[in-house]
Amino acid sequence: MHKSIATSTILEHELSELRLLVERQTGVVLDCPNSALAAHVAEFIEAQELDSCTALLERLRSAEQDPVILPSVLDGLISGNTGFFRHPGALNALARHVLPQLCTRKSADTPGPIRIWSAGCATGEETYSIAMAVCDAVNPVNVSVANNGNGSGNGAGKTARNGGIAENSPGTVAQPAAKLSSGCSIHIVGSDLLPGNIEVADRGVYRQSALDGLPPATIRNYFSKIGTPTPASTGVQGESDSDIDSSSVIQQPVVTPHLLVKPRLRSLVTFNCMNLARPGYIGRFDCIFCMDVLPHFSRVQRLAVLERLHLYLEPGGYLFLSQTEKLAASNLNFRSETFDGYTFHRKPLAASAAYGR
Repeated sequence: MHKSIATSTILEHELSELRLLVERQTGVVLDCPNSALAAHVAEFIEAQELDSCTALLERLRSAEQDPVILPSVLDGLISGNTGFFRHPGALNALARHVLPQLCTRKSADTPGPIRIWSAGCATGEETYSIAMAVCDAVNPVNVSVANNGNGSGNGAGKTARNGGIAENSPGTVAQPAAKLSSGCSIHIVGSDLLPGNIEVADRGVYRQSALDGLPPATIRNYFSKIGTPTPASTGVQGESDSDIDSSSVIQQPVVTPHLLVKPRLRSLVTFNCMNLARPGYIGRFDCIFCMDVLPHFSRVQRLAVLERLHLYLEPGGYLFLSQTEKLAASNLNFRSETFDGYTFHRKPLAASAAYGR
């Protein structure tokens, strides 16, 4: 049996090196106390059956040969704030101001979908909120979801009663775009550093309590109720708790209400694991949401990430940040705009060659 590692055996200089490796490889600054970090590391070392913190650091130094190790260590250390419709001002600006402009421009200039990136999406609530805002902004009569060519198409007449997106017929394969009347389409990409977060987002199952505060119509339009059984002790009917013998206790499943994202919403979205400090190129985007992510980064890495986001934006594209975050990158060609009290940032159509096309 593997010997467990005590937190007292993890030295302070080892924790300092761990923080440095994490910052260097992901840009993330671990701001938790040493005591909490040591406890987390000790638990991880035991779970991975490593001999010591030295062995863990050695694996982290060669993370390129073992790319799974770093996200595994960080799982549980990075507490990303998440939730549905956490930034209503940004979603309102997207739906009422940005999206109509992009649809008009795409129709007139270039074919192809409007691409939206939810960078640092955690467990997917932000990404699905963007998708819901997009769907609610679209005229129900003009929206449909493409089928897989097997003849089970969806008529536009079905859209008026289900939130503007046609329900997939049984057996169809949802495509990652909902067609608009203008010929535009929408594709939303959610990315996060932690594979566990992406698994949750991809599954699209959330506790009912996570949607508290959303309008009932929104929940009906975009989610289906499912049950997740959890064991609970149930006594013999007619007896008080004090009279029940432990042998007469029956394990009965208790259904905890969960909600599943409906296919018509899920069809707009794809999810990917991505390290924003070392991102793989996934194309250009018309809108990038990077909400409450940059404060986790060091100042140097924050500027580097902003440069990458600027590069990945199409000329004329929009960057959405939390209202508590300032655009601390004066060298980048962004122009701030305000709609209904929310300020966002636009990359000019004639962006400079250094950061443009």
